[in-house]
Amino acid sequence: MGKINQPSTQIKLTNVSVVRMKKGKKRFEIACYQNKVQDWRSGVEKDLDEVLQIHQVFLNVSKGQVAPHDLLQKSFGTSDLDKIILVILKKGEIQLSGKERSQHMAQLQKEVLNIISTKCVNPKTKKRYPPTMIEKALKELKYNMTNARNAKTKALEAIRLLVEKQIIPISRAQMKLRIMVKNKKFMKGEKDVTPMLGTIQSKDNIEGDLEIVCLIEPECYKELIEMIKKMDGSVEVIDMAVIDDSASAI
Repeated sequence: MGKINQPSTQIKLTNVSVVRMKKGKKRFEIACYQNKVQDWRSGVEKDLDEVLQIHQVFLNVSKGQVAPHDLLQKSFGTSDLDKIILVILKKGEIQLSGKERSQHMAQLQKEVLNIISTKCVNPKTKKRYPPTMIEKALKELKYNMTNARNAKTKALEAIRLLVEKQIIPISRAQMKLRIMVKNKKFMKGEKDVTPMLGTIQSKDNIEGDLEIVCLIEPECYKELIEMIKKMDGSVEVIDMAVIDDSASAI
């Protein structure tokens, strides 16, 4: 009986993305085409043949070590490859190659810096900072760009740090809103709402309906919405981040 590491039982694969899952003390892997796993998980790709390089479960893809049926049965409660592959594909961890990891980190960093650039301003000039200047400030703060779930979460975390430390004069850009509410209902809660409205650009009373266009701090947005909802009013976002784009801050 041949051993599993003999050439007849080895499968060599190249340009592979490995999805790995641990069951008990054993590690199981499947070999997929690069960039296809996320497409499948998001529903963009539905054909498994376009995702899997080979319809097989491995103990080690790089060494070509195929998982024996009895071990699959013991670990997964079945030796049905289709069922096991789907489990690993859904719940396993994607193992990136060194090159893929570098590309992923470079893309993530670019996205984070762009998000910060679009959401923040120099509070004096109301102009945005270019990503290069934000990157320099974060490096000075020795901010770790790795271990991020997604670019938005990482960017918001970085913004909090930049605003706190003020390596450069920076603040969140204000949001521009249009509020529509019955004048009578607004008057009842005006004392609570007005401090949150920031800069009121216009205030018009049209046949009992009040229209307010204002600039607010982003952190007030959720609370303000709740208040206006209780008044049976509505809030429309005109601009998520009010920035003077005539030039960048320097």
